[in-house]
Amino acid sequence: MLVLLAGIFVVHIATVIMLFVSTIANVWMVGTSNFGTASWGLWLLCNKTCQQLTVSSSDEASLKAAQAFMILSIIFSVIALVMFIVQLFTLEKGKRFYITGAIMLVCWMCILIGVSIYTARFTGRMLMFTQPHHGYCFILAWICFCFSFIISILYLVLRKK
Repeated sequence: MLVLLAGIFVVHIATVIMLFVSTIANVWMVGTSNFGTASWGLWLLCNKTCQQLTVSSSDEASLKAAQAFMILSIIFSVIALVMFIVQLFTLEKGKRFYITGAIMLVCWMCILIGVSIYTARFTGRMLMFTQPHHGYCFILAWICFCFSFIISILYLVLRKK
């Protein structure tokens, strides 16, 4: 049981780190232009230098929503990690980690909404670049989506022994 708890804890920490990286770094999409390889993400458009990502006025709300949901997912993941540690030391034997599992499900939902908005509104929309493809941050966000769902289900099923 201790090994299982330690494994879940390590995967949870890895998920938090990957969420930070995928939200902060600006490599959600990568493409080539006349000036070389360019990448863009939630915040910046980077070629040789980085500048703020400019989108049309109709897409600005979608970008802000994707940014907000990714930030919320980080917040809920960190809160769930703290709650797991608190419940680990205060929960009676035989009880389940319901609060931690519920918070991780909210984190999972925030990741789903944020990445889905970005996918629907911004994937393939940068027409000034040729051969656009997904960058590592976009892939990390989907990996975090899977990990957070698995972790939340394990928290809901797991009992303290």
